[in-house]
Amino acid sequence: MRLSGRALALSLVLLVLAALGSLLLGASSLGYSRVLQEIWAQVTGGVSPLSSREAAILWYLRAPRVVLAALVGGALAISGAAFQGVFRNPLADPYLLGAAAGAGLGATIIVVSAPSWGFALPLAAFAGALGGVGLSWVLSESAGRGPATLLLAGVAVASFLTAVQTFVQQANIDTIQRVYSWMLGGLNTTGWREVLLTLPYIAVTSVVLCLCARLLDVLAVGDEEAASLGIRPARVRLLVLGAASLATAAAVSVGGLIGFVGIVVPHIVRLLAGASYRVVVPLSFLGGATFLIVADEIARTVLAPAELPIGVITAFTGAPFFLLVLRMNRAGR
Repeated sequence: MRLSGRALALSLVLLVLAALGSLLLGASSLGYSRVLQEIWAQVTGGVSPLSSREAAILWYLRAPRVVLAALVGGALAISGAAFQGVFRNPLADPYLLGAAAGAGLGATIIVVSAPSWGFALPLAAFAGALGGVGLSWVLSESAGRGPATLLLAGVAVASFLTAVQTFVQQANIDTIQRVYSWMLGGLNTTGWREVLLTLPYIAVTSVVLCLCARLLDVLAVGDEEAASLGIRPARVRLLVLGAASLATAAAVSVGGLIGFVGIVVPHIVRLLAGASYRVVVPLSFLGGATFLIVADEIARTVLAPAELPIGVITAFTGAPFFLLVLRMNRAGR
């Protein structure tokens, strides 16, 4: 099944509408029509209707946060689709497999030990993500293969790594609040710095995963069939696993632990557009970007001027959906 132009166009339209809505809404009321006039003025070179303070709020607070939410959501969703293909497990997810928790621990260790090494955050998170997934895989293999075993091992590893991260954070709370306060539970941004830090990693890994989508379709029919077509399953899995872990690490290194995006979005895409990874992988990125932009918009406006951690919003949506997927998976056996 090929990615249809209609599905791609619809996904892009929804993403643009979500981004526009997030720019219009915020704790500070800028006026819907004035924000639209400002965007049009920037496109056409016209006169801005906003004051310098209002323009700064729009372009240096709201806009980078919208872009960051799109990158983080897209990375988590496309990683979830990739993990599901690699492990042949519809319940696989960066959050549930320990990848996100490992990435969070790796990033936390860098923050408390070398606060000035912001450039190393994604790399440390990548090492932690690989460690988390690898530990989950080893534990599941030692306890007996199967989707349920991998899931239980991932939950155990994620819980342990999250506990370690929380301990390290609390022991160094002053450093984290001063340097990287977003690690304590929000998709906060101080401008375009986080976007520029994250964009190269997520862009490269997303392209790699999209290029590997056809190979995931082949692996789904079995390793022997894939090998007969000249494909080396072990190498493909290693490449996809590495790319998905790096995408997860980049997302966690600027967004903290955000659960359920990687399981909710790919399953919605499958229900609406089909099960082929050539469709699921790219549309998961667009769907994840849209999903997290909307979730972040709710998180920062529902109790304004107070702000909810975005993970609370994704959990409200994702936890019931996860139970539904778990029941559907059990009924399908």
